[in-house]
Amino acid sequence: MKHHQYEVVIVGGGGAGLMAALYASKGASTAVISKLYPTRSHTGAAQGGVGAALGNAEEDNAEWHTYDTVKGSDYLGDQDSIEFMCKAAPEVVYELEHMGLPFSRNEDGTIAQRPFGGHTNNNTGKPVTRACYAADRTGHMILQTLYQQCIKNKVNFYDEYHVVDLLMSNGAAAGVVALELATGELHVFHAKAVIFATGGHGRVWEITSNAYAYTGDGVAITLRRGIPAEDMEFFQFHPTGIYRMGILITEGVRGEGGVLLNGDGERFMERYAPTVKDLASRDVVSRAMYLEMKAGRGINGKRYLYLDVTPDLVNHYATLDGRTRPDGRPYVTSAEEILGKLPDIIDFCHTYLGVDPVTQPMPVQPTAHYAMGGIPTNMRTEVVIDAKNKVLPGVYAAGEVACVSVHGANRLGTNSLLDLVVFGREAGVRAAEFAQGADFQPLPENPADFVRAQFDALRNGSGSEKAADIAKEMKEIMFDHVGVFRVEEGMQQAVEKIRELQERFKNVRVADEGKLYNTELLNIWELSNLLDLAEVTAVSALARKESRGAHARDDYPDRDDRKWLKHTLAWLEDGKVKLGYKPVVKTKYEPKKRVY
Repeated sequence: MKHHQYEVVIVGGGGAGLMAALYASKGASTAVISKLYPTRSHTGAAQGGVGAALGNAEEDNAEWHTYDTVKGSDYLGDQDSIEFMCKAAPEVVYELEHMGLPFSRNEDGTIAQRPFGGHTNNNTGKPVTRACYAADRTGHMILQTLYQQCIKNKVNFYDEYHVVDLLMSNGAAAGVVALELATGELHVFHAKAVIFATGGHGRVWEITSNAYAYTGDGVAITLRRGIPAEDMEFFQFHPTGIYRMGILITEGVRGEGGVLLNGDGERFMERYAPTVKDLASRDVVSRAMYLEMKAGRGINGKRYLYLDVTPDLVNHYATLDGRTRPDGRPYVTSAEEILGKLPDIIDFCHTYLGVDPVTQPMPVQPTAHYAMGGIPTNMRTEVVIDAKNKVLPGVYAAGEVACVSVHGANRLGTNSLLDLVVFGREAGVRAAEFAQGADFQPLPENPADFVRAQFDALRNGSGSEKAADIAKEMKEIMFDHVGVFRVEEGMQQAVEKIRELQERFKNVRVADEGKLYNTELLNIWELSNLLDLAEVTAVSALARKESRGAHARDDYPDRDDRKWLKHTLAWLEDGKVKLGYKPVVKTKYEPKKRVY
């Protein structure tokens, strides 16, 4: 077992991790530990943009952005954190620009912006152009830019090292344990501060936009160390994933005028969101699509619909809607303009569907996309461990793995990239400050014992069960019963099934006895994470007897602010899920019915 020592250790090399590393490295010795090469992280899949009220195309301001985010969260977001994020947005976008991020540009050289679902002019209620973008590869550009800056700043990288445990001593952070993929050796990283930036856990569901590596490692590791998970019942289903594959078709397609059509060729979103139509928030659009398909209006009666961005159709509906360009000219687009703004989307559709979006509609269905819940933090990104927000010294979280909570019950498009750069920066600054005033905590006597016990159990199972079978059954039951719509009976069935799968998992055995690049061992360990998070999600959802944001119940169709305007906290104790609750932070926005 090898030992390393850094003042700040960051777990995860995506956008939040790299932003944290860049800022932590300015005041402390810093290491990033990532199970992937950083530029392969899932931030690179983010397409449409990063939200910021720059006002480059039309009037906009941070207060409108704040209210849209509060409203979009179905009032479950903590308003102090939301205000902090939205006010910081223009500054951090310009900071990325100065680092060299190649944003798309207006003719006058300013950063181009486009509309996105849920972002509105609060006076008129109509969509506002708030998404700053780099064609349809914004996340990729953020990753590349931040990685270059981290290399310039001499951040230490440990690529293809898989963190499997958090070490604590005297009630504070002491470091992490990681497995080096190339050698199979365990490494102990002794640290004053640990930042988790490991992303989400969409692989719990059968159809997902999430990368294969998105297995909820950070939340699972902290759950096993007594840290709760917050608001796990809220998982966003993005309305437009490629049919049967889940690969995302960015909301930017609808921002550029794309329209959703049902099997009757009807633009159905006018029924569900008469003002903003196809640019309603993601939970509203996903539920509308589900209801259309349930009513038999899917394409050819199947479980998918069309997203159409062909120029003639876009221009037709732009005329009907009275849509204009920012300078007041009528909105008229062309095949060349669509190709220039959505090159990767067009390439995806050619590659995976054999469809040309410039001339043909794209088959889409809702896909598991984003975790609103995760490791609880305050707006300084410090991890908190109870309903009174007690801080766990030296432990931080940022990005999708964290629940600040700026997204509440439903995240607005573009706010994920904003979240990870704003709170990634905050985590780096705060962790470095903490490290400057703290001593290294002593390491536990045998720091890798807990990890070895987990791996030994996987190597010594009976072998009567196959991990692939358990994973398949987990994903199916979660997609069917803890998906876009939920009911008591189905969620109870899911809880019971997940617990059965956890028992069966004890009989899984790793067949590969080698040490070098033993991906089977790590894949099965990741499945144990997903099973834990599936149970926490289903139990939390079953207990919340209302519909709010992404948590939609047929048996409790209304939002209940009197009983349920509160965050869920879930602990894993002795193999069982224990629930608790804490209040939502309100500043000036009282809950209202959402109108689109």
